[in-house]
Amino acid sequence: MIDLRPIVYIIGRILIVLAILMLAPAIVDWRAGLQNGRDFLESAVLTGWAGVLLSLATMNALGRGLDARQAYLLTVAIWTVVPLFAALPFILGAPNLGFTDAYFEAVSGITTTGASVIVGLEELPPGMNLWRGMLNWLGGLGIAFIAMIFLPVMRMGGMQFFRTEGFDTFGKALPRATDIARQLAMVYFGLTVICGLAFAAIGMEPLHAAVHAMAAIATGGFSPLDGSFTIYAGAGEYFGALFMLLGSLPYVRYVQLVNGAVQPLWRDLQVRAYLRWIAYAVMTVTIWRVLTSDMTFEPAFREALFNLVSIMSSTGFFSGSFGSWGAFMMVVAFVIGIIGACSGSSAAGLSVFRVQIVAAAVGARLQQISHPNRIAPVKYEGRQVEEDVISGVILFVTGFIVLLGVISVAMTLFGVDMISAIFAAWTTLANIGYGFGPMVAATGTFVDFPEPAKWIMTLAMIMGRLGLLAILVVFLPRFWQR
Repeated sequence: MIDLRPIVYIIGRILIVLAILMLAPAIVDWRAGLQNGRDFLESAVLTGWAGVLLSLATMNALGRGLDARQAYLLTVAIWTVVPLFAALPFILGAPNLGFTDAYFEAVSGITTTGASVIVGLEELPPGMNLWRGMLNWLGGLGIAFIAMIFLPVMRMGGMQFFRTEGFDTFGKALPRATDIARQLAMVYFGLTVICGLAFAAIGMEPLHAAVHAMAAIATGGFSPLDGSFTIYAGAGEYFGALFMLLGSLPYVRYVQLVNGAVQPLWRDLQVRAYLRWIAYAVMTVTIWRVLTSDMTFEPAFREALFNLVSIMSSTGFFSGSFGSWGAFMMVVAFVIGIIGACSGSSAAGLSVFRVQIVAAAVGARLQQISHPNRIAPVKYEGRQVEEDVISGVILFVTGFIVLLGVISVAMTLFGVDMISAIFAAWTTLANIGYGFGPMVAATGTFVDFPEPAKWIMTLAMIMGRLGLLAILVVFLPRFWQR
């Protein structure tokens, strides 16, 4: 049997922190004289009480480490149990959502997906929009911790490749995890502050600047405005693209940068490919729009830059009439959304690293076919990639593509049209946040989707956030056996 006490204890501590953080939006709404402040306080009390009870009941687990199976369970629990309590403010206060919609919104926030079921964001109490931004920010930071500390030892889809001598957080080097987490938190907080100040400097209202900054660095996409960045076109789009890019780079490189190692960031093949592929997509769409419309180069470039960076970084902000640009743009957006950004960041999708490994493996295989006697090992950054890494990456990519089709078909069984279903599967499994299709066009949200489809999308968001395999493996009978 798996000892669940360490997992329950950690979840209890997380809930206590979550309850304390609920006080911030409670104070904002209380100072505005809104009833919603009291609703946040009630949510905080319920969440804090649950956290205290869970912690007290499992205190005898203190000092116990986590093995690989417990690490899997902890990651799944964080993104399934915590949203239950994060959803309380959506139920008890404005916008008074039902359980399905509230859990969908909370999962979307914590998984940094950015898909929403709320119409009329400008009419929400300021504390509620702040809470949505905080969920994005907390999810992004939590994802970074999981990616850097847990995923390498869990050997999920190639993440173990990043276990180097200078960045090994498990086994004998486990004490380094505390130092890494502290440095990461400082970088994450610092980037958020800088982003918020930059947004405020270009004219954003304080609440808008704060929420957009938290969502941009976390690549979350929740905005306090139904039009997202549309009213901040111009400088807002350039700064938004910059900080979304920064939020989608590997966090391990930021930790190394803090420790004085600058070159790993600039020499990272994944980072170079990511920036290069974004540049290709942006320039292609920009030229296409200039040639097929009456737009001049600068506004076409600016809108393409912001929206395509938002999609590939799996953020979910939008600006202008992006959804009406035509089929060519949709194909480009669909492809780069599936690819996603860098492994080891808060972004999702296949990840540039995994795509590079698959491409290298295919290239090596083609060489062996054309030259049977030639040994063609798969290499990345000059290092030979182990067979289990290649197998894990190929399994991940295959699983992603299969699930994309399965989720799309599953939603059509509940009355969702095919276009809306395909893009709903795309946006939730890759944690992108964008919505396209007839069922999204009217409100720009997923509020009109039937409840069963929303639960399918909720599961897809969690699976996409956890790299697919983490949530599937816990359903295997052998996982629960010694």
